Amino acid sequence: MRALKSVLFPIHPEGYRFIGIFAVIALLLFLVADFLGWIGVILTLWCAWFFRDPARVTPQREGLIISPCDGVVNMITEAVPPAELGLGDEALPRISVFMNVFNCHVNRLPVSGTVKKSLYRTGQFLSADLDKASDANERQSVLVETADGKQIVVVQIAGLVARRILSFVQEGQEMDAGERFGLIRFGSRCDVYLPKGSVAHVAVGQSAVAGETVLADLASKEQERETITA
Repeated sequence: MRALKSVLFPIHPEGYRFIGIFAVIALLLFLVADFLGWIGVILTLWCAWFFRDPARVTPQREGLIISPCDGVVNMITEAVPPAELGLGDEALPRISVFMNVFNCHVNRLPVSGTVKKSLYRTGQFLSADLDKASDANERQSVLVETADGKQIVVVQIAGLVARRILSFVQEGQEMDAGERFGLIRFGSRCDVYLPKGSVAHVAVGQSAVAGETVLADLASKEQERETITA
């Protein structure tokens, strides 16, 4: 049983339909040629892997900001949060995590609190690793207010291949850090906007794990960390 669990992995329900479609295509390809059928099998397995939804162990403490997605930290900068949230024109610290098509795409809330706003905006489908994708691309913006009144924004951004952002939250909903709040299909990015003066505890190029990696600690007075690449 333990060996079986090491091979199998939980699938998010949103993925069942796509896995079924890939499987049917694989069967049809076998009717054309065996090698095409095996390519279909490989793609079906990839689709199942894409929609995996593993359990995560999320640290729970006031001030911790947790990564909303698996991927690589590709930008740490200051930027104006999405205009639709009505937070003004002041630039805030922003940490961006880029997901490729092999990362788990189930997104988790970076902080515990109340969902004050959850707004969708149509847009382009530029490569999600570009800075301008934050403004130009299709996105779902979620504003969360913590128990002590701090406001954290997490934005799901569609990418070059991603064509569907799914949101599982409603305004007024109370949620814990690490809870699933959405999913993006097939390659994309998440931006996290922090309160003014916040310092990132990760570095560009660092891998992040949704629901587990601490991006920042609002309760800490620690300065920005130095990093090395080995």
